Formats: sequence, C-alpha cells, structure tokens
Amino acid sequence: MKFTKMHGIGNDYVYVNCFEEEVKDPGRVAKFVSDRHFGIGSDGLILIKPSDVADFEMDMYNADGSRSPMCGNGIRCVAKYVYDYGLTDKTSISVSTGSGIKYLELTVENGKVSQVRVDMGAPILEAERIPVLCEKSPVISQPIVVQGQEYPVTCVSMGNPHCVVRVEDVEHFDLERIGPEFEHHALFPARVNAEFIRIIDRHTVQMRVWERGTGETWACGTGACAVAVACVLNGWTQEQVLVKLRGGALQIHWDRARGTVFMTGPATVVFDGEIML
Repeated sequence: MKFTKMHGIGNDYVYVNCFEEEVKDPGRVAKFVSDRHFGIGSDGLILIKPSDVADFEMDMYNADGSRSPMCGNGIRCVAKYVYDYGLTDKTSISVSTGSGIKYLELTVENGKVSQVRVDMGAPILEAERIPVLCEKSPVISQPIVVQGQEYPVTCVSMGNPHCVVRVEDVEHFDLERIGPEFEHHALFPARVNAEFIRIIDRHTVQMRVWERGTGETWACGTGACAVAVACVLNGWTQEQVLVKLRGGALQIHWDRARGTVFMTGPATVVFDGEIML
C-alpha cells in the first residue's frame, strides 16, 4: 500500500489515495500503521476517496481502529494532498466527511499549499446532540466529578463531541491519568475528546487535548474550534482567538453572525512510502 505521512501542527496521520489504492478492513489497517514501534507511527489513518456529493471524501480512523466523523487537522492535510499531488487545480474545494460537507480555501505558495482555511460549520450546543447526559442544555461550566475532584465543563460538538475544561496549569496537568477518565466518563455515551485550557488573554488560549481512541495528540483542529466556542460562551475571550497547542497554533474565528466556525492553519507532508500489509 502506498501512503503519505502528513501532519497538521503535529497531529499526524497516514493518508492513502483511494483513487489508486484499495484499503480492505481500514480499522485493522489503522491500528497497524498507527503503531509507532511496529508500524509507520501516527494518530490514525485517513483515506482520500472519490465523492458523489463533494470534490473529495475524507474517511478517518483513529489509532485504535475506531471510525471518527471529522478531524480539523486531517482535513487541512487532505486539501494539501489533493492539490499538491495533482488531484485538483482548484483553490476552493469541498470535502465530504462523517459530519457533513466542509468547504476549504487553499493558500498556495510556490505551487504548494501552505495554509488552509476551513468552514467547520456551526457548533452543536444541544446536550442530546453532542451527546452529553445532562438535563442542562447548553452545557456551560457544568460541574462533574472525575477521580474525586470537581471540574466545570463546557461541551460542544464540531461533528464530534468535545468537553472543555479550564485549568490553572496546562503544562503540568496530569493528562495521562485524567484524560482517560474524561473520555470514558458516564456523562458521555459516545466517549469524548477532552480539552484542558489556560486563558492567556482575550485573544490567546493554551490547550492540551486527550482524543478519544488515540490519547494525547499534539493538536486537534475540531478541539481548537470547540475551545474557541467554549471561551466565548463563558466570556473568557473574543470571537477570534489564537489557540496554542503542543504542535503549533491555529487561528479560530466563531463568526456568530454567520453561525459558523472558521479554522485556519498549516498542513505539512512528512514523507511518501509503501508498506506491506
């Protein structure tokens, strides 16, 4: 199987051009290629496919083999792949995902895509649609107990469920211990992606993320969007915010007048390869 390893500010995936390749049992393949000792090493597998409803389709699998509807960093890399590898010459494209069709604007420098702006759509705030088992809706600064400690959580779906928690010290937060407890908390029937944030100022936020099915990743695009929405809902920041993650930064704008969230950031090719499955 031919593949391309790519990352969006450190959130790395193995990408396969399914215009040319066929991937049988993608859940199994995702687990194999994601292994950082015996495989290629990645946060998951993303298949780039033809689509009847958009220019392309993105089919995404986490490192544990589970399927995921959407990935913000992943979709930027899809945009870079289809342009840089000659599948399109358009700089405005549409990509079908498990959470609907997304529209992307590509910035091209010296014949290669350097930045991608993604219309991520409207955030979902209704508890039952996220889903969150909570009578309060929307779920804003709702206290929950994890390992005997109370945390106020704000929940948002960007096509996948997110739980945003403000903490004093992000850098030294025990994410390896606390992250799985959030992911599998009884409040979240479909599990959850948990973002732990520190407010730097009205325009800047620091974030670490525990992604369901993968663990801590260096970045999460949908998570950064959820963080921006949560910050506005709590009155912590303005509608446009720079989210600083372990692998880099994303510019997020919740345009409440238009009812959508825009994410802008880079995408990078690491290498091309071929692997025996």
